[in-house]
Amino acid sequence: MSFEGVTGIVQYVMNLVGILAFALSGAFLGVRKDFDVFGVVMLAEAVGLGGGVFRDLVIGVRPVAFSDPGYFCAPIVGGLVVFHSARLQHRERAFDLFDAAALGLFSVTGATKAFAYGLNPEAATTLGFATAVGGGIVSSVLAMELPPLLRADRDLYALPALVDADSVAVLHHFQLLNEWPAPAAATLAFALRVLALRRNWRTSRSRFWRNPFAGLRHAPRTSPPRGALGPHAGLGPPHGSPTTPPHGGITPALNAPMSKAPSCCSSARTVRDEPCPSVTENDGRAGQSWRQARFRNVAQRRAASSMRAVQSSGSSPAISSHTFAVA
Repeated sequence: MSFEGVTGIVQYVMNLVGILAFALSGAFLGVRKDFDVFGVVMLAEAVGLGGGVFRDLVIGVRPVAFSDPGYFCAPIVGGLVVFHSARLQHRERAFDLFDAAALGLFSVTGATKAFAYGLNPEAATTLGFATAVGGGIVSSVLAMELPPLLRADRDLYALPALVDADSVAVLHHFQLLNEWPAPAAATLAFALRVLALRRNWRTSRSRFWRNPFAGLRHAPRTSPPRGALGPHAGLGPPHGSPTTPPHGGITPALNAPMSKAPSCCSSARTVRDEPCPSVTENDGRAGQSWRQARFRNVAQRRAASSMRAVQSSGSSPAISSHTFAVA
């Protein structure tokens, strides 16, 4: 059988088996997300037909999913089987095998159909890869998950499909793409994916950006935003609160020596609201910024100066209470 035979009955069988395998994997994702029967079937359709529809639209032909009832009904059958089979739902490893088999089959059929319509090897390899991973991306987006294609903590997923599509291009270049090498190429991707699952093979990440404290950069701010609580926000509890002492709100901390600003919190810092670790440790106030600590020191100096003036004159002038309400 020649290359035309591969694009005929062999491609049809491989497509049908791949659609059913992908549909089982997508239906399991819907069951795991606790979707109803309609949502499970929709995910099965998206995984089984998404990559092929994208391939046909790029080539410029009518998608076979809308012309052949077998392609359309296979995901429905697979979704209903998974939805109503409690025993099958507990075999998660089996769905990984279904996904690996469909990955290999679709990468071969996608590249083969691209060659049948006269595309160059680069375009055929890209379409074979897109056919294999396109349905999984659509289903992950519908299920509000990050696609496994983009996750570094998942085993090899994109590489087996890319290797399989490249192998089809090599076979086509040497005119060896017929009824036997095509399924063998699909078996290559399946074996690579299964080995990656068993041995936890993963692609490498950038070593320049790897940081164990990377998540701290996205931590929410604990201090109130500027202007949210008025001009004296962050300077201490309001006057009259249980934590404010009597006699006009003068705190005993006014006579304490002023703490110097740490070297990491100089006034030349560009990010003025960035929390300072030293101020946080010394003052015991998590989330306080150096800007707020500076305002607090200024208020303490003003209060101490007013107290010295009162003691030297022997009078008791009325002083605004918010000047002494410092933390």
